[in-house]
Amino acid sequence: MAQPLAGVRIADFSHVIAGPLATHFLRLLGAEVIKVEPPSGDVLRNYTQRRELRGMSEPFIGANAGKKSVVLDLKSRFGRDAARKLVATSDILVENFRPGVIDRLGLGYDEVKKDNGGLIFCSISGYGQTGPMRDYPAIDQIIQSVSGLMGLSGEPGNGPMRVGFPIVDTYSALLAAFAIQSAYIQRERDPQRRGQHIDMSMLDASLVMMASVINPLVISNIEPRRTGNRGFSLAPTADTFATLDEPITIGAVQQNQYERLCKALERPDLLTDPRFSDPDQRMAHDKELQGELARSFKTRSALDWERRLADAGVPAGAVRPLRDVLDLPQLEGRGLRLAIDVPNEAVGQTSILNAGFKFAHDGPGVSAPPPQLGQHTAEVLAELGLSEPAL
Repeated sequence: MAQPLAGVRIADFSHVIAGPLATHFLRLLGAEVIKVEPPSGDVLRNYTQRRELRGMSEPFIGANAGKKSVVLDLKSRFGRDAARKLVATSDILVENFRPGVIDRLGLGYDEVKKDNGGLIFCSISGYGQTGPMRDYPAIDQIIQSVSGLMGLSGEPGNGPMRVGFPIVDTYSALLAAFAIQSAYIQRERDPQRRGQHIDMSMLDASLVMMASVINPLVISNIEPRRTGNRGFSLAPTADTFATLDEPITIGAVQQNQYERLCKALERPDLLTDPRFSDPDQRMAHDKELQGELARSFKTRSALDWERRLADAGVPAGAVRPLRDVLDLPQLEGRGLRLAIDVPNEAVGQTSILNAGFKFAHDGPGVSAPPPQLGQHTAEVLAELGLSEPAL
């Protein structure tokens, strides 16, 4: 068998993170992704602190492996005509210009579907294609602010805190990839093979991502608040504690887990103390219980507690630096890292992350490197019956 999206062609007009990451997930599943770049290239190519990697930055490598790069100046007549021909041969188009821009280029959905009625056309933008904020410029950290996400992050009593990586871009990319594949299946089951326009809003996506706090707010008017490292249950036994070395996070949210926790801590007194007898009592005496737990956790290392608690059936995990996580034996054999050879002497042989799930066969993966700017322009134009105009 082939990968799920083998034979599917994607015309990718997106840039930076959300759009390219969405098409990256589809490329990992076998799709051919033709990345259309301006003469200056996707600005993500230069998102690096290493000067020698300008044009082939680390984030660019991770989101564009295996794609083809075609340089087209969409402000020129030739560039727009070539793009139109490319779209006519594609199954899917992805773009993340500001709303209205792609229409002004003559490549909007209503225009290109005249040539390709089965096209799946996905527009990714900060606020969507409609509404009073549709024309506002937005990037990840702006949507983190506007969506209320920053208001949920951080310690109680402190100011809002940005999540430490582009979480809105990443989730929007995943949701866009899911929507695109859903629309593709819909088209394949449609006797008329009709295409679809997907309006993907990063603000919408961020609210969906926060469903666990938004639903209680809407349904029961329960206002979410910052809880620091406290778990979603708010139980005093779902938090992060200092140990002899690194911190550890525990999640004993059920009565049987609490009983196992007390046994593993060798603290039978915490089981018989009436202040901690049931979840309601433990919540009522939150600070007292956390003080007792803090004293116990200080007696061993985080990894020692992690092993002991896991053996006892208590959810727990040592707080690790990201570099240490990559070396975990648990990740061996998971297919989570893909070896690629980057066409840049400063990088060469390296690895990137895979899709994060495994198939029994023909699963996600890519071995080809990210493209150099315009590397496939002549090849793709020739396939379309075109040649690059003389300068």
